Amino acid sequence: MPLEAINPATGKTLKRYEEMNDAEVNAAIEAAHQSFLQWRETSFEHRASHMRKAAALLRERAREYGRLMAAEMGKPIRDGIAEAQKCATGCDYYAEYAERYLAEEPVDSGPRKSFVAFRPLGVVLAVMPWNFPFWQVIRFAAPALMAGNAGVLKHASNVPCSALTLEQLFRDAGFPEHLFRTLMIGSKMVGDVIAHPHVRAVSLTGSTPAGRDVAAKAGAALKKCVLELGGSDAYLVLSDADIEFTAASCAKGRLVNSGQSCIAAKRFIVIESLRSRFERQLVVEMGNAKVGDPMDEDTMVGPMARRDLRDELHEQVQKSVAKGARLLCGGEVPRGPGAFYPATVLSDVQPGQPAYDEEMFGPVAAVIAAKDVDDAVRIANDSEFGLGGGVFTRDLALGQRLATDGIDAGSVFVNATVSSDPKLPFGGVKDSGYGRELSSYGIREFVNIKTIVVAQHGGAPTSAHHSE
Repeated sequence: MPLEAINPATGKTLKRYEEMNDAEVNAAIEAAHQSFLQWRETSFEHRASHMRKAAALLRERAREYGRLMAAEMGKPIRDGIAEAQKCATGCDYYAEYAERYLAEEPVDSGPRKSFVAFRPLGVVLAVMPWNFPFWQVIRFAAPALMAGNAGVLKHASNVPCSALTLEQLFRDAGFPEHLFRTLMIGSKMVGDVIAHPHVRAVSLTGSTPAGRDVAAKAGAALKKCVLELGGSDAYLVLSDADIEFTAASCAKGRLVNSGQSCIAAKRFIVIESLRSRFERQLVVEMGNAKVGDPMDEDTMVGPMARRDLRDELHEQVQKSVAKGARLLCGGEVPRGPGAFYPATVLSDVQPGQPAYDEEMFGPVAAVIAAKDVDDAVRIANDSEFGLGGGVFTRDLALGQRLATDGIDAGSVFVNATVSSDPKLPFGGVKDSGYGRELSSYGIREFVNIKTIVVAQHGGAPTSAHHSE
């Protein structure tokens, strides 16, 4: 089947590409492997010079790349420009810190010389989603390439133009021609790529079912994998929260990327005494968000990436209402072309409703009432997901305690919306995946953590020589 880029605002096909055949895929992986064998011998300084060039190109081309994202998957152009700029920050970050994070670490093990070395693995496969078509790839590629690895990208089938543009970006930045390759393939070929002997590890960002499938294939091939999967982030709104600030923050967190983000705010768990006031203000904030042409600088909510995704979201809303949820705003499919959906708020959300039990991947906010703080934490953790979460309160000590020891998630922010940052580790628990991206933890996921012991020649054996 061809890979098609379809403008979700108009429904028109932008470009169509034929899938690679098996021979072409194997040739691309072989070329990446040969490139890796040379790249791993280069210095961090050499790698960093190219990574800084990639950062400069991302800034220089930010508007061009923003327009591409708007056309291909409906991202509001100002968000796409910001995404390209964030990618530049990520490239600069690893250009600056990779050598420090992968420096050899001495270990005191007695009279012998011992240290830990970090060495690249080889070709790393990235299976990436459409919602942040540049950032998701860069946050994998920047640390992987700086560590000395090569990369092959299987991007989402609806963003082939972004996939090829990223391959060209690294070439334009002076990286070896085959060090980072885009594989123009569908999901059915991913298993064969994972099993290829030159592919040493896999990074996937996507849905939980996709994560289970890739993890099974990687496990069967004994390949390391990192999984960043779905999320249904819970935001606790405590009784002392500043209503206007909290509602504005929650609406912003819910509508980021038109609501199509794993770490978008999704479930708002509000202490009952505050609920009606919070709901009124949240409806105002959600209603103020301009829905429209993603090429318009003022648009906050563009179309969803595909019409089928919009229809699935609407079905979740309808089923939730049928099971007792109350629609406060939105919830109707607009007439006309495109995969648009309005900013929507559901109240009286309870277990058994899709808005409570499932990830809502679009601009729909679910408000859930809690009796007290302990009940709010219970509800937050009553989910198969554990990617991110938030706490809004004036009591910073309480907020920190709930964030640290209460909410079961990979990232929890107090009085702020969850976001990824190159300086901070990113990932989840439970069905939101495992492993970490970004920071020092991310760059060490795809290296051989290697123990080196150098004993004095002819020395007497020590107890440390005992077998495992």
